[in-house]
Amino acid sequence: MTSPDIPSVPVDEVPAEFDTGSAAILLDVREDDEWQLGHAPGALHIPMADVPARIDELNYDAEIYVVCRQGGRSLQVVQYLTHVGFDAVNVLGGMVAWQKSGRPLTGAGDDEAKIY
Repeated sequence: MTSPDIPSVPVDEVPAEFDTGSAAILLDVREDDEWQLGHAPGALHIPMADVPARIDELNYDAEIYVVCRQGGRSLQVVQYLTHVGFDAVNVLGGMVAWQKSGRPLTGAGDDEAKIY
C-alpha cells in the first residue's frame, strides 16, 4: 500500500541491521502471532493498537521504519507517528517483501521463521 502523503521506502532501502545503539528503529506493528512466526532481527515489536500507549518506547531522534505484513497497518501507524512528531517511514510491501528479498528472519521456537 502507498499514499502520496505518507513517506515510504522499498525494503531494499531499509538499513540492514538494527540494534539498541542504532540511529534507526524497525518498528514491527503486526500482532503477536505474526511476530512469533517470523520477524526481522533487531526489530521492536509493538502491535498497531498498542502504539499510542507505548509511544515512550520510541526515540524522537531516531528514524523509524514501520513494517507490518504487507503495508496497510504500517501506513496508518506512520501517519500517526508523523502527526505526533516522529520521523517515520512506511516499509513498502511489509514483511512479505522483506522475506521475498531474502532479508534475514528470526522466529520463536524451533520452526523455520517465515512470513508467508
